[in-house]
Parts: sequence; C-alpha cells; structure tokens
Amino acid sequence: MSNKLPYDILERSGWTGVEAALGVLITDLADISLWWAAPAALGLASAKSWVAGRIGRRGTGSTLPETHDPATPPSLARGI
Repeated sequence: MSNKLPYDILERSGWTGVEAALGVLITDLADISLWWAAPAALGLASAKSWVAGRIGRRGTGSTLPETHDPATPPSLARGI
C-alpha cells in the first residue's frame, strides 16, 4: 500500500461529500425535487475536476500537491 493512498482516499471522499451536500442544498434552496441533487452534484464534480486540473497536479483532477498525489512518479515526488 502506497503511503500516499490515504491522502488520495481522504481527498476523494471529502470532495464527494461536499459535492453531495451542495447538491442537496441547491435543490432545497431552489425548491425543486431532490432528484435533481445528483445532476447538480455531477456538475459540481465536473467543475471541481476542471479547476483542480489547473491548480492541483497538472493533467489530473486531483487537488493534492504533487508530493502527496499517488499519480506522481516517485522520482518527481522526491524532487530528483
């Protein structure tokens, strides 16, 4: 098990929880059916991934820095 995997798991589950909660909040505030929470969360997840691809590790949807992102090859993570 990679020592970076817990960071990846926490990042993914944390963002999923935030996106789901915001989807429910949006539907509640807009006074529309709760069934629209899933598409709203999907839109938020897509937007987050697009932004993360520009501010997190380039070319991924991760918001983790390169030193904690499991997709970073070990030689780059150590700064070699």
